[in-house]
Amino acid sequence: MKTLLVTGGAGFIGANFVLQAVSDGLRVINLDKLTYAGNRDTLASLHDRDGHVFVQGDIGDRALVAKLLSEHRPDAIVNFAAESHVDRSIDGPAEFVQTNVVGTLGLLECARDYWRSLEGAPRESFRFLHVSTDEVYGSLGAEGKFTESTPYAPNSPYSASKAASDHLVRAFHHTYGLPTLTTNCSNNYGPYQFPEKLIPLTIQKALAGEALPVYGDGRNIRDWLYVGDHCQAIRRVLEAGRVGETYNVGGNAERENIVVVKSICALLDARRPLADGRARESLISFVRDRPGHDRRYAIDADKLKNELGWQPSQTFESGIAATVDWYLANQAWTGRVLDGSYRMERLGS
Repeated sequence: MKTLLVTGGAGFIGANFVLQAVSDGLRVINLDKLTYAGNRDTLASLHDRDGHVFVQGDIGDRALVAKLLSEHRPDAIVNFAAESHVDRSIDGPAEFVQTNVVGTLGLLECARDYWRSLEGAPRESFRFLHVSTDEVYGSLGAEGKFTESTPYAPNSPYSASKAASDHLVRAFHHTYGLPTLTTNCSNNYGPYQFPEKLIPLTIQKALAGEALPVYGDGRNIRDWLYVGDHCQAIRRVLEAGRVGETYNVGGNAERENIVVVKSICALLDARRPLADGRARESLISFVRDRPGHDRRYAIDADKLKNELGWQPSQTFESGIAATVDWYLANQAWTGRVLDGSYRMERLGS
């Protein structure tokens, strides 16, 4: 595939994907609305690169999407565009429905019409890949993992909106024949993540010597996936995934939230000790839990491994160390990101 239309390509996962794809010689048409979490600064290395065309706009703007499809004739659409933070969805669910459901519907209708206009090999090879989350499956008990056949049971406005978009993608394949693919990933972390999520928020607060908020008892479990590994998985599904199928993408790295926070504290203490000599674990503060906080997520990615040969290259230990080092080396990026309205305050309480 030579040309991709990537939506949400200035966000955390989308931008990492775009950087990787352009570096590998693909041409990317990057459509992003540039909300608070979209950041063109992340894409600074692509400025004036022939392989990258940035367009500011909304996936729900059907005229704009149709124009981009007609003008650039992409071989595939990769849809990252989404409101993605559970806490924000608690404060304002309507925006999540507008972007994640209504916006995805508009994008699908444009993709369907474009695909129908193609003939021969371009029509045969075209793909619409929808990037989703394991949160659509709800919460696990102490045992078991999410598989592609796990029933949907979303528990937050965010995950409910993503579940709805997943169902629309499935319906467009079964109703219209649109050649779709869906990936459901576990919790991503790595470079360029907006600092409202657990790992970058903890890094920034720990660097500043501020209290480190941990929800509830800190024993909620997530499967952590390094963003570079996730991007490679998406590329692999795009290349060889079976049309109409869903593939779970996990990092094989289940950790309690409190373990994640303590790991970051230890790494920062070793790399940049506090001036007063305190261990950063002393900054941990347990706070009132998030409403409806799912207890445990865990991904079974055997289908992706067995069918397409993908597995993560990073362990949690190597990935979190690389992430801490990236933030230490890129504090200017984080400072510019935080020039907006977000100041690392609690959301969704």
